[in-house]
Amino acid sequence: MFIKSIRGRLLLWLGFLLVCTLAGFGVTAFQLHRTNEIRQIDEELQHRLSALSGNLTLNLGGPPPLPPFHLELGPMDGFLARPPTATDAACLSASTNQDEHNEPGPDSPFPAGPERPAVRLSSEVLRLFDQHDPNAYYFVIWNRDGVLRLHSTNAPAEVHRFGRLTPESGPQTRMRGAYRESILQLSVGYQVLVGRTIAPDLKNLWDFGFGLIVIGTVVLAIGLVGAWRLADRALRPVEDISAAAGRISAGNLSERINVADTDDELGRLAHVLNSTFAQLEAAFARQKQFTADASHELRTPIAVLISEAQTALARQRNAGEYRETIEACLDTAQQMRRLTESLLELARFDAGHESIRQHPINVMEIVRNCVELIRPLAAEYCLQVHCNLAPADTYGNADHLSRVITNLLINAIHHTKPGGEIRLTTRAENRGVVITVADTGEGIAPEDLPHIFERFYRADKSRSQSSGRTGLGLAICKAIVETHGGSIQVSSQPAVGTTFTVRVGA
Repeated sequence: MFIKSIRGRLLLWLGFLLVCTLAGFGVTAFQLHRTNEIRQIDEELQHRLSALSGNLTLNLGGPPPLPPFHLELGPMDGFLARPPTATDAACLSASTNQDEHNEPGPDSPFPAGPERPAVRLSSEVLRLFDQHDPNAYYFVIWNRDGVLRLHSTNAPAEVHRFGRLTPESGPQTRMRGAYRESILQLSVGYQVLVGRTIAPDLKNLWDFGFGLIVIGTVVLAIGLVGAWRLADRALRPVEDISAAAGRISAGNLSERINVADTDDELGRLAHVLNSTFAQLEAAFARQKQFTADASHELRTPIAVLISEAQTALARQRNAGEYRETIEACLDTAQQMRRLTESLLELARFDAGHESIRQHPINVMEIVRNCVELIRPLAAEYCLQVHCNLAPADTYGNADHLSRVITNLLINAIHHTKPGGEIRLTTRAENRGVVITVADTGEGIAPEDLPHIFERFYRADKSRSQSSGRTGLGLAICKAIVETHGGSIQVSSQPAVGTTFTVRVGA
């Protein structure tokens, strides 16, 4: 479960990156430190080799030696990781006290040679070699015949000269066990070797490597702990979101996610989810209210149907009475049909399934046709309809806009007293169209204005369904206008009149 979790995978990935980074840094630091140590040792070897070979050449009367070469460490110049043996630590007997022919002593492991010129070194050169310290620099000198001529007392046993070496080849460096040695072939035929044990340097180097491992382990531990805390803090909002979603799915629609940090990505996600949950709560509330309102609105016509049917069956009636009963049932059924059709239309708008094909339309012509359609009804209510129509073209659906205008005109007729007026205007505004429907009716109370577009809301509570109106007309108008990307607004003054303003295409 830990590996499958986001926290576990983050920690494993960060741990892998830390291990790779620390390993790369540690290996690089170790190699740089090792290279620096070897370079310092080689520089000291070259310094002593140059001084020794120069002094020796001058004493033998030959040309000066070649200058020391700048050494580059090759792949074979690494350390041989083994402790020095007893043989390596053995020192040769001193030869500086031998006679002028420099004959080796009887206990010297180096072979004796024929009589040769004396090899003498200056005191300044001898001070570069501490012959009483086995870990100090040592030197060994061979003649052209490969016979040992001189060596320091701290030189280890089994020191071998280079077989193939010329003066032009310059100084050569080699590793021999725990010893680092540099050899130079002189033009007078002598071969000079300067060396030093690097066992203490090896120990210090491995101590340095162990220290790097310890420091890397501590850094890795600190990094993993910090990554754990960071991942825990970063993923805590995800857990809160999951818990809140679980409570919401259990039926608590008022639950919201507690957002502590609003600046990061999860904080913004939590705000979006809270907004979504609020919309879901509002949608469920509307659905609940819609169901209750629909049930209430359907109860009356159903009760009328049942009452008329019971009355017709209660006793024998003549044909005229049966006809009246059937007509009442038909009117009630028509009212129910209009109500169910309106409910279905609103349901399609709510679900986004009501598709409106928009095309270029002439709004002035649509309004003129709607006015001509309701003129007989306006004349029946003794109302005058005045139009001030300016050419206005936009994109929309002519049938749906005709329904909006017709509903607004019928609504104005029903709320205007006989002798009143209804005025319609159209005008182009920006890239859209503005349509206004104003009446001189009874007006709407200020407390009712915020609710008139709600479903089944009636500002006049005294009106009944006997007028055939369902209380869904303005809600349908608002849904149609919003589907066109427009807006519908209302302003009203009691006893003065009401004005509806529709904007589409803007």
